[in-house]
Amino acid sequence: MASERVTLTVTDTDGERQIGLSSPNRVVWPDEGGGGITKAEYADYVQTVSAAFLNANGHRPVSLERFRDGIGGEGFFSKNPPKGTPDFVDSVMCTYNSGRRHPQIVLNRTSAIVWAVQMNTIVFHPWASLAADTDNPVELRIDLDPQPGTGMAEAIVAARELRAVLREADLEPFIKTSGNRGLHVFCPIAPEWEFLTVRHAVIATGRELERRMPEAVTTNWWKEERGERIFVDFNQANRDRTMAGAYSPRALPGAPVSTPIHWEELDDLDPKRFTVRSIPARLAEVGDPWAGMQDAPGRIDTLLQWWDRDAENGLGELPFPPEFPKMPGEPPRVQPSKKVAANWENDA
Repeated sequence: MASERVTLTVTDTDGERQIGLSSPNRVVWPDEGGGGITKAEYADYVQTVSAAFLNANGHRPVSLERFRDGIGGEGFFSKNPPKGTPDFVDSVMCTYNSGRRHPQIVLNRTSAIVWAVQMNTIVFHPWASLAADTDNPVELRIDLDPQPGTGMAEAIVAARELRAVLREADLEPFIKTSGNRGLHVFCPIAPEWEFLTVRHAVIATGRELERRMPEAVTTNWWKEERGERIFVDFNQANRDRTMAGAYSPRALPGAPVSTPIHWEELDDLDPKRFTVRSIPARLAEVGDPWAGMQDAPGRIDTLLQWWDRDAENGLGELPFPPEFPKMPGEPPRVQPSKKVAANWENDA
């Protein structure tokens, strides 16, 4: 028996397009009452928020986190344009850390986002660089990740001090909820530095924040060393390492959305209020806090001076994720509790 299918008329800046939506009544986010948010309601959501969504996530490589059976099923990442991708869904050739190259999806219009929903995408993971120059990020991104024993309250305290640190470095930070437990802080930057250099700027920022809040913040990569502190996840600044995009839902109960906020909203922040059902009204009421984020990109020169200063004082490279090739100057990729001193030279 053929699955139910409807045709949506989607308005793009260059006209209307007809997008087929299969299984529109399938529940993507179930609720306790037996109803929940359907695929059709989700398609309505992305059309309503498309201007703000594209402002934050459009015109750049994006990975699609897809769930064929809603949030209760198994997810997988889709980067290459799949077979049959329509011509209104763009792509760009990207180079990855291994040196291999392949095209990656780029979402430049509302119909492309609706198509991604049709392909059962729940979470959108945009790169920090644009399709016009995939090698040089236009954002410095910092992920404040609460560790066990900490939560949003601790992340808020860290975020406020992080804002002060970044402003001292002549950068203007913007903030959003992660859609889960943490906070994401972004700074628009001129695309003059490649990913590894921007990563060093993030590490320098994290170390400065850690100096000011040593009991509350950590840059320790190994979980066993973090304690009950907020982890500054510097490795999210790497090429092809991404966070949930602004206005992207998460594959979690309640359909939470990673939501840009004004800094003043931290005072009584409750991220659970930001959902697929509440964001359209929020945008209508308060607008998009990130609407002008890219109007005045900053520079990371000061942060790189901090990096050089720290390196001269013996604080160099930090570990990379396990899927990365061994990087120059990187310390051993072995958690401290498993390191056997006899197996390592003095220079590691």
